[in-house]
Amino acid sequence: MKKKVIVLGLCTLLVCGCGKTIPTLSNGEEAVVTLSNDVKISVDELYNDLKSNYALDSLINMVDKKILEDKYKDNIESANDYADSTMKSLEENYGDDLLTAIQSYTSYSTVEAYKNYVYISYLQNLAIEDYAKNQITDKEMNEYYEKNIYGDVLVDHILITPNVAEDASDEDKTKAEDEAKEKINTIIAKLKESDNVKDTFTELAKEYSEDESTKEDGGSLGYINDGTLSSSYDELIKAAFQLKNGEFSTEIITTELGYHVILREDQKEKAAFDDVKDSVKQKLADNLMSEDATINTKAMQELRKEYEFNIVDSDLQSQYAKYIQSALSQKSEN
Repeated sequence: MKKKVIVLGLCTLLVCGCGKTIPTLSNGEEAVVTLSNDVKISVDELYNDLKSNYALDSLINMVDKKILEDKYKDNIESANDYADSTMKSLEENYGDDLLTAIQSYTSYSTVEAYKNYVYISYLQNLAIEDYAKNQITDKEMNEYYEKNIYGDVLVDHILITPNVAEDASDEDKTKAEDEAKEKINTIIAKLKESDNVKDTFTELAKEYSEDESTKEDGGSLGYINDGTLSSSYDELIKAAFQLKNGEFSTEIITTELGYHVILREDQKEKAAFDDVKDSVKQKLADNLMSEDATINTKAMQELRKEYEFNIVDSDLQSQYAKYIQSALSQKSEN
C-alpha cells in the first residue's frame, strides 16, 4: 500500500453568503470578527493565537486519527463497538451525571469528545502492541523459551485459609493467619515423616484441605501451566516448576486464596518452540509495554514517520519537537 503523505497545517475556513464582501484589514488580511470603530480580528491573528495555545494537541489528535484509521481500517468496527460499550457502561453508572463526571475526571468537555478519545485509544493500543512486538528479537524469544517455558505439571495441593471475619481487628487477622500457617507446617512435618508421600498427601488433603472441589481427589489440580488457572494460582504454579517429580513444597506457598502445600507428581515435555513462539512474543511484548513508560510516545512517533509525517509550519514543528522530547524525558524519569 502506498504510504500517505500527511501535511499538517491549520486552516480557518470562512463561509460567506453569496455576494457578501469579506472585511479586510488595512494590510489586506481577511477579518473573521468586526467590532465598532472599525476594529477587526484577522484570520492570521486567530491562526497565530490558536497555534500558540491549542493547535499542536488538536493537530496531533487529528493526524493520529487519520493514520490509525488507515493502518487499522479492519479494526474500526471493533473500535466503535468498544467505544459504544464503554460509554453505555458509564451511562449506566453515572446516569444524568455522566457529563459532570467526564468534566470532573478528564480533560474533555463533552460526552462525544470523550467517546472519540476512547475510540482512538483502542486503535492506539493496537499500534503500541504492534510496535512492542517489533522490538522483540529472536534471541530474546529463544532465551525466554529456554528459561521460562515448561511442560505441563501434574500438581496436588492442600489449601488452608485463615478464618477471618470481615470486621476482624488487625490482631485477630494476624492470629488467624498464624494459626493457618501453623497448620500448614504441621502438614509439611507429617509429609517429611512419611514413607509414601503420595498416599500421605492424599490422606492429608482429605483431612485438612479447604478446597472443596479437590480435597476428595487428594487435592489434584490436574496438569497445569501458566495461564491454565486463574492468576490467583500464579505463585503456586511458579513453585511447582521449581520442584522435581515426587517432591512436595517445604516452604509455605502464599496466594490470594490462602496458604498451600503442593506435591508435584509428573511433568510433560514442553511444547516445541515453533508451537509457542507467538505466545512467547506476546508475553515479552506485554512485559515491554508494562515496563517502558515511553513506549506509547515511541510507538506513535514511529507510526507518524511511517506515514511521512511532515509539519510545514516552522513554529508548530518546533513545538512538536519539544513535545516529543518532553514526553520521552518525563516518562523516562518516572
